[in-house]
Amino acid sequence: MIVHPQFDPIAVQLGPLAIHWYGLMYLLGFGLFLLLGNYRIRRGHAFMTSKLLDDLLTYGVLGVVVGGRLGQVLFYEPGYFFSHPLEIFMVWKGGMSFHGGFLGVLIAMQLFARKHGRSFWELTDFIAPLVPLGLAAGRIGNFINGELWGRVASPDLPWAMLFPQAARDDLLQGQTSADLMNMLARYGALPRHPSQLYEFALEGIALFVALWLFSGKARPRGQVSAVFLMGYGLARFVCEYFRSPDEGIFGQSYFISMGQWLSLPMILIGAALFVWFGKRRAMQ
Repeated sequence: MIVHPQFDPIAVQLGPLAIHWYGLMYLLGFGLFLLLGNYRIRRGHAFMTSKLLDDLLTYGVLGVVVGGRLGQVLFYEPGYFFSHPLEIFMVWKGGMSFHGGFLGVLIAMQLFARKHGRSFWELTDFIAPLVPLGLAAGRIGNFINGELWGRVASPDLPWAMLFPQAARDDLLQGQTSADLMNMLARYGALPRHPSQLYEFALEGIALFVALWLFSGKARPRGQVSAVFLMGYGLARFVCEYFRSPDEGIFGQSYFISMGQWLSLPMILIGAALFVWFGKRRAMQ
């Protein structure tokens, strides 16, 4: 049975200053955004310039951090954070909601487009293929932290993993079934899906490849953004079946997880926008 490597979440300790792997993964994501963005600019995207891209990243970082943290607080752990309000600002400990960050970025992009006189949909079409590798880096950060572990898996699954961080959940879940209690006694922990790596593969690598290839040809304005909405929503919806569900504001009694509830609108809106932008192009 594979045991989670138990990485030290602190990458570098410089006296009182601790640099966390989670933060470094965000920096890696932002760096990849600039690298890929400048590549697209050199390939003829006159809509954007390197100077504007730097400004765009600043807007995006604020949207991701503020929106992502508020999303975690409001969608997933309102009770905990309202009882520990100072921890809302401790973003280096992890705990960022993609859906909250996504909404934050949309607001930031609207402000950027208005300030620089750019089309909102052209802007989102440009940045959509730049985002998934940053998401992939974030999932690696989750894996290093040993957080967001998966649901209980069969011990016969070759890559099933034991997460010592899940000891409390293992004990509570083990008490619900004799089979789970036997697994807990045998392995000292419950074997789980390494769902962070599933999300790395689907929401990160697979979505990046799909968007990069799709955006490589001329498309109706807005369709690249629509494919991002559908692609991420579908990938996240699937991955949630392997991820230990967050209770969120709905609890766990509404058949699907909080992450799936938040992904459904992305899928439906993305599909509607894809069709609408295609028809709009055909009528022009």
